[in-house]
Amino acid sequence: MTEHHRITVLGAGLGGLALAAVLRRNGVEVTVHDLDASPTARDQGGMLDMHEDSGQVALRAAGAFDAFRAAVHEGGDATRVLDRHGVARLSEDGGGERPEIARGDLRRVLLDAAGGDVRWGSKAVAVHPLAGGRHRVVLADGHELTTDLLVGADGAWSRVRPLLSPAVPEYTGVSFVELTLPDVAERHPETAELAGPGGMFALGDERGFLAHRDGAGALHAYAALRIGPDWLGSIDFTDVEAARSELLRHFADWHPALRALITEAPAPLVPRPINALPRGHRWPRTPGVTLLGDAAHVMSPFAGEGANLAMLDGAELGAALLAHPGDVETALAAYEAAMFPRAEAAAAMSAAGLEACFEPSGPDALVTMMRGFAGTPA
Repeated sequence: MTEHHRITVLGAGLGGLALAAVLRRNGVEVTVHDLDASPTARDQGGMLDMHEDSGQVALRAAGAFDAFRAAVHEGGDATRVLDRHGVARLSEDGGGERPEIARGDLRRVLLDAAGGDVRWGSKAVAVHPLAGGRHRVVLADGHELTTDLLVGADGAWSRVRPLLSPAVPEYTGVSFVELTLPDVAERHPETAELAGPGGMFALGDERGFLAHRDGAGALHAYAALRIGPDWLGSIDFTDVEAARSELLRHFADWHPALRALITEAPAPLVPRPINALPRGHRWPRTPGVTLLGDAAHVMSPFAGEGANLAMLDGAELGAALLAHPGDVETALAAYEAAMFPRAEAAAAMSAAGLEACFEPSGPDALVTMMRGFAGTPA
């Protein structure tokens, strides 16, 4: 017998869990599926800053703000901008308005707020519209379910998005290679000194290092280059030393303590092409289905908005459904009307941040942008 659910969320990322937490704490049943085998099946990544007007709003709506504050990495909102020689061009302590938290800790906080009820190892392989706005979801294990409302919170390569839009993420022109230095202060003190206690941008010649210290003493970093779309695919990352050599070739004249992010990072070195949906991506109101987070508006990370927007999407979708009980279409229309322009504005900021980081002149444009945000003279 095919299961039927009132609300089905595909994806137990930050946005999907925020939605589930808002609904469940208000007595609304929701079923969440995720392809991961468990919440700890893979590394969740580095640090995230939670914005007052988005991520923190969502955490309060989810009943998770106090647990979030308890997991914050104090002092992690400090920022340094360096040139390729390791000379500091900007250093800010941070004012506490955007506290930093490890992505894995944040997911745990939201999972607890959502009651911990997720169907792990449940990968959707196909979705089909049915009459009356219902949808059928086919899972990898052969099981099927139907739902009155289907929410695609399933990331950049969403299975749900094609029901609404033909858009697909496109390469932004920038590629990352993810690196981590454990116990950086003890093992690599010169690199730790350059990076500082929080986030670091070291930039020049359309490339650089983006790094952040976590609460456990590791430095998570990305070697980033503006480069053609085929470059990452030309590297055999299973041959770690060959991949390391190719990456070092692009940072030959950089400060040794910055190059150490490559030379000293243990395996694996993880390729991350940076993709984005078209700015202003939206779709016509389609009965019984919507998107949130990266499924709706994946963008480059150069404004720090992705996770914050996903969580706010989830919280606001939950609020809209609660405000219009029994009228899903009115709720979805209200949610999308607010989400579309918000996501478009954030995507514009992300694109501007990308351009600022990868100017040939180095960190000048980013320093000017950041001082503008702070209201200080350039």
